[in-house]
Amino acid sequence: MPDPRQHAPATARNREPIRAVLERELPAHGTVLEIASGSGEHALHFARAFPDLSWQPSDPSASSLASIAAWRTDDPLPNLRAPIALDVTATTWPIAQADAIVCINMVHIAPWQAALGLFAGAARLLAGAAPLYLYGPYRFAGVFTSESNAEFDHWLRQRDPRWGVRDVDQLSAAAAPHGFALARVAEMPANNHSLVFRRQSPEV
Repeated sequence: MPDPRQHAPATARNREPIRAVLERELPAHGTVLEIASGSGEHALHFARAFPDLSWQPSDPSASSLASIAAWRTDDPLPNLRAPIALDVTATTWPIAQADAIVCINMVHIAPWQAALGLFAGAARLLAGAAPLYLYGPYRFAGVFTSESNAEFDHWLRQRDPRWGVRDVDQLSAAAAPHGFALARVAEMPANNHSLVFRRQSPEV
């Protein structure tokens, strides 16, 4: 039987920089929902790095779910849950609550509706100021941070006109109706950024 485990080369390069940011942003205990877990390599790494957190991987793709499950079988960490099928654009998700949400490299390789669904779903699941973490390439006030990101955006839009490097201002505007505001921006390797959104406390 062919090995269902997938390999994402970028994971080996970015998992430690991402972990360093998550270490500052994630709660000490609770459940972290990872959206669009892909190969499952990030889920395995972060479950190992944060043993006091329960890591819930998810993905809409059957092949990705098989890959995540295979990595989990190969290294059965007690805090790494079985993957669940989750479409961010659905109005209900197969999980009722989370203490943090992590989404790595999704919003630029999905229609804009996926970003909108992500914020809507996060509003349903997260309580208080629980973090919604996004990682990937972004534009800032319409400007690309590098020529390589501009070229990547062009390549993405050629593959699917609904895809593309998203603008942080547009993401913030989409997050606002759900009570989220951008709480932190961190520069990352290879012209990527970490974005941390948190729900703002209502003014008294």
